[in-house]
Amino acid sequence: MEFLVANELTILRWIHILAMVYWLGGEWGVFQTSYHVTNRELSLEERKRHMETAYRIDILARTGIVLLLPLGLHMGKIYGFVPLLDGPGIWTMWLIFGTWLAMTWTAFIKRETDIGIKVTRTEELLRYPLIAILFGVAFMAFTGSGPIESGEGNYWYPAKMALYAFALIIGLFLRLVMRRWTERFRILAMGPNAEQEAALEREIGQARISAYIYWITIASVCFLGAVKPF
Repeated sequence: MEFLVANELTILRWIHILAMVYWLGGEWGVFQTSYHVTNRELSLEERKRHMETAYRIDILARTGIVLLLPLGLHMGKIYGFVPLLDGPGIWTMWLIFGTWLAMTWTAFIKRETDIGIKVTRTEELLRYPLIAILFGVAFMAFTGSGPIESGEGNYWYPAKMALYAFALIIGLFLRLVMRRWTERFRILAMGPNAEQEAALEREIGQARISAYIYWITIASVCFLGAVKPF
């Protein structure tokens, strides 16, 4: 226990790096697998197997992106950027994000059921106020007000928070595309459907463009955390 307390920041930084790696690497895996999901030359069963692989890869990316925020806030507390989390505030924060992570894994485990789709939609809806809060808090930090205490030499922290919020926006669209995979493959299982095939290809085409922006954003978040340029 003494070791954990003495090395709290170092351990958090290590887990933070792991979460970032799984986020970036997982998204690349899903991106590559999506080519097989939309390949009409493959049988429906084969395409569904690739979709299953994509979901199993994606849960690591989803876990990483969920963990990054509380890990960043916890380290921000140690740096003195987030005094709001002093005392019991840190445990409340982890309870909230633990619930978010539980919803993410429930949606994954139950992904082939109506319950799984409902949990996924609920989790997506909860991201909207979170994104708004993150953008608001980051903006207030740049103006010298709000719960984040930032200043000259420390503006990288709210900037990183704002980029994370932007990444959540892109992630919402990518999550929507993957949720629709399940819905569209249910229809395709009933027989050939050109309309569903066209919609599947169109959405994944859009998702691939979003993925490139996603990777640039993730790389930028990594840069700000590692270099702390301003």
